[in-house]
Order: sequence, then C-alpha cells, then structure tokens
Amino acid sequence: MLTEIEAVQKNATLIHTAAEVDAAIVAMAAKINASELAKLDPIVLCVMNGGLVVTGKLLPLLDFPLTMDGINASRYGAEIAGTEITWKQLPTLNLRDKTVLIVDDILDEGLTLAAIYDYCKQQGVSAIFSAVLVDKQLSKPKPVKADFVGLSVANYYLYGSGMDYKGYCRNVAGIYACEQ
Repeated sequence: MLTEIEAVQKNATLIHTAAEVDAAIVAMAAKINASELAKLDPIVLCVMNGGLVVTGKLLPLLDFPLTMDGINASRYGAEIAGTEITWKQLPTLNLRDKTVLIVDDILDEGLTLAAIYDYCKQQGVSAIFSAVLVDKQLSKPKPVKADFVGLSVANYYLYGSGMDYKGYCRNVAGIYACEQ
C-alpha cells in the first residue's frame, strides 16, 4: 500500500497550499464568529475522521462558548468511491433542543452531510449549521448546502488537510488532486 501512496503523492497536483488552507479556515472562523451561531451556545460536531484536522484548526479561532462532540458516518471507509453510509460513532451529548454546528473536511455529493442532518433532526435539535473546508463543485445539485465554506474546488479526487486517499494522507498539509 505504501508504494501506491508514494505513487499517488508523486503524481498529485497541489490545488491549495497549507497557507491558503489556513487562511480559508481563519476566514471561515470570522464568518462563524460574526453569525447568529455565536450567540446560540452550540455543540460542535466533528465529523470523524476527515473533519478532525479542520475542527482542530477552527476551534481555537471561535471566540464564543461551545461544547464539542464527534460523529462518524462514512461512505468511503478506506476506498476512493462512496457506497452506503456506515455509522461508526454517534454523539454522546444530548442534542435535543440544542444548536449544532457540523464540521467536516469536504462537501462532495452531500449524502453523508444530509444523513447527519437527518440524524440531528431525529434527535430534536433546534438548529443545524454546517462548516466544511472544501465544497466540491459538481454538475448536479446536492441535497444540502454548507453554511460556512472555506474553499471551493473543481471535481477532483482530493487528499490532505483531513481528506484522505484510502485512509492515508489526511496529515498532508495543503490540498492535492490525485492524477485522474
């Protein structure tokens, strides 16, 4: 597998540098801080595992009280194509009558984020917001739209800054497009 990862990295194209990613997260945090969300005592739901890097960089920039939990709903696992959603972790905090900010690495087709929205609604949340580092531009409509977006990118298979290639490369600084 490591040979495959090395080949993928060797042939990838840098889409956004680490500095551009960090600047996008700072800008996204400023928009969140200026929004009504800052007054709603939110629970931040980090979508594992991709949202971990983004959440880790975003939280210290939010200047209002919040609590945090995680959720793990995945369509990809260690693959590069999405399948049906697998629930691996549900939040431990009670979401009833709470405001939730879902933080994830990428809004691709929107199916995972839509499923998380549905889960939150079933739990009785009072309001749902979402923040994604990357909104992938597709030619078809998505079932949900993120409230806060760091970067918009073309339809490439991406890795880095939380996004993975077959479970690897989440820790790579910047955002890279795999060779098609």
